[in-house]
Amino acid sequence: MDVRIADGKVQARADAFRTFLAHARERLGLDLGFRLWDGSRVPSDLSDDAFAIAFADENLVAALIRRPTMDTLANLWVAGRIDLVNGSIFDLVAHRPRVKTAEFRRTVDKMLALRTNLKFLFLPRGGPWPLEAVAEEKPSDGSPAENKKNIAYHYDVSNAFYALWLDREMVYTCAYCTDWDNDIDRMQQDKLELICRKLRLQPGDRLLDIGCGWGALSCYAAQHYGVTALGVTLSEQQVAYGQEKVRRLGLEDRVRIELRDYSTIEGKFDKVAAIGIQEHIGIDNYPTYYRTVKRVMTKDGLFLHHAITRPAKRTDRVFRRKRPEFALLTKYIFPGGELDNIGTTVKSLEQNGFEVHDVEALREHYQRTCRHWHDRLLARYDESAAEVGAPKTRLWLAYLAACAISFERNTVCLYQTLSSRRHRGASGLPPTRADLYR
Repeated sequence: MDVRIADGKVQARADAFRTFLAHARERLGLDLGFRLWDGSRVPSDLSDDAFAIAFADENLVAALIRRPTMDTLANLWVAGRIDLVNGSIFDLVAHRPRVKTAEFRRTVDKMLALRTNLKFLFLPRGGPWPLEAVAEEKPSDGSPAENKKNIAYHYDVSNAFYALWLDREMVYTCAYCTDWDNDIDRMQQDKLELICRKLRLQPGDRLLDIGCGWGALSCYAAQHYGVTALGVTLSEQQVAYGQEKVRRLGLEDRVRIELRDYSTIEGKFDKVAAIGIQEHIGIDNYPTYYRTVKRVMTKDGLFLHHAITRPAKRTDRVFRRKRPEFALLTKYIFPGGELDNIGTTVKSLEQNGFEVHDVEALREHYQRTCRHWHDRLLARYDESAAEVGAPKTRLWLAYLAACAISFERNTVCLYQTLSSRRHRGASGLPPTRADLYR
């Protein structure tokens, strides 16, 4: 083909797409701009410092036309073929359309859209596609081997990667705000303290820390409350980090960090903490989880269950249907992951012989936690890209931003639930919660 003809077609496609973007921008009431692969902009006078969506190549338009799915968009984002200039995902949400989708569909120039699509329809989709090798998401079968594979996928990315944006104690669960403006180190310190108070830890207590992460709670409880702790996780990198931390702090006689599936734990414990573990278990495997906790608890023990939830639906069948964005999260971030609702959590505790003493909602605390994590990772983007690659960094940024937005919008929640084994007589708990918040 004559080079001039080829160049002319390339320019014609860019012109067509630019024309359609200008039309769509006007119909949607958007106040953000666009940058195209040929250097042109929408609007044409878009300033260099204006917030904009950038399209790196014309082939991504073909990919979106042929397969307009969340998976396509995710691949284009992590590959950097679609990017944000002079802002973040939070800015994108702030610039959301002022016109509803139904109204846009009614008023958009359909012939213009069709003519634009036809110019790109037969182009190759280009590349790269960093997420295509990821297996389709499915619920966990609950076996130790499946659990370990799923946990390794998320948590064995790199200890150095997580250290870039977690707090100094490497706590990777919802923090606790005694003041909304606290930094992440203070928030996580206060969260560890709150857990220990809720469990009414005493010197000599035997604490089981299920899903212990990098060992923060086990070490904190041993240092500040004189307990002996067993922390279990299925992440080999977390175990290595946690065991080194135990040695560094001189806690070998009081803290053990082991690579172990929660269902295989033996022994008896006065207090059990499960902080952010249920999300990985899978709904069909909840009975094993609750039975295991009850089996290892002493008669007068306490159990603190801390988990992300979704609002209940009119039926369990409807509840278990995954929205496309949640399916995307479980496929690319948390394989095997599922969320409970707080009503079913309380029901399951009672069905498995527990007495529920306290339920506390911490949704807004998690919104702030995720925002801290996102901003800290974004601030160290170059270091993260050097450690785990740009696609993984961009994927985690999108995930953390999406979580913060979901908690802010109340489409997901976070609850801490304190319970004990049900028995006759007094529970042994104080008459008020004053001791928790002193």
